[in-house]
Amino acid sequence: MKGKSTSHKNRELIRLGPWSEDQLDRLIREAAEIKDVGERIDFLSRQFLDAGYREKTLVGDVETEEMFVVDLAGIDCFTFVDYVEALRCSRSFAEFMDNLRNIRYRSGNVAFRERNHFFTDWREFNRNLVVDVTEQIGSGKTKTAKKLLNAKGDGMAYVPGVPPRERIIGYIPSCAIDDAIIAQLKTGDYIGIYSELPGIDVSHVGILVNYSGKTSLRHASSSAGCRKVVDQDFAWYIAQKPGIIVLRPFG
Repeated sequence: MKGKSTSHKNRELIRLGPWSEDQLDRLIREAAEIKDVGERIDFLSRQFLDAGYREKTLVGDVETEEMFVVDLAGIDCFTFVDYVEALRCSRSFAEFMDNLRNIRYRSGNVAFRERNHFFTDWREFNRNLVVDVTEQIGSGKTKTAKKLLNAKGDGMAYVPGVPPRERIIGYIPSCAIDDAIIAQLKTGDYIGIYSELPGIDVSHVGILVNYSGKTSLRHASSSAGCRKVVDQDFAWYIAQKPGIIVLRPFG
């Protein structure tokens, strides 16, 4: 797809990668006609397949003023779901920009301390968009862990400048994920890969997609030899991980 758009003004950094603003606007309007939320997320996230992986595209930290970034030229696992969720909630490019601010930042306030740094921040601060269905799907197999998010085992912070906060994390252990649990997952579910490390809720995120009788995790992979958005067999991928957290978008 041809057409690149880049701008850098008023503490904004906009790189639209292979799209122009008009092309994205048309894509968003086409997606908005898809009534089923899961199918819409599948359609939108599919546009990113093979997009290159790039970490640390967001600008801002405790010493650097936060910048509102839209960088579709390179994405990591979290910005991937950020962009897809903002796109699926929008009916125009202008709405996409506004929705991204509100999804990435609490109350849309573009500031480092207001950024949703953790996957389960969506559960807490984007309750109008997603609901945590982990316990519902896992039933009696769900486990819980009480964590002090952002606090490493040695007391240091993963994200300096962000206060730690206690949070109860429910997750389904991988050893408990069988065909019955997979059958309850829906296309468009946001999947967090549970982390056993102290102070972290997930180590990775992606999107569940079902097609042609296959259940896959669509995600921006940082693995050597890959480093792009790919679909991988869900059961195979999850078997190698501690467990999952499932956030489901509202219709």
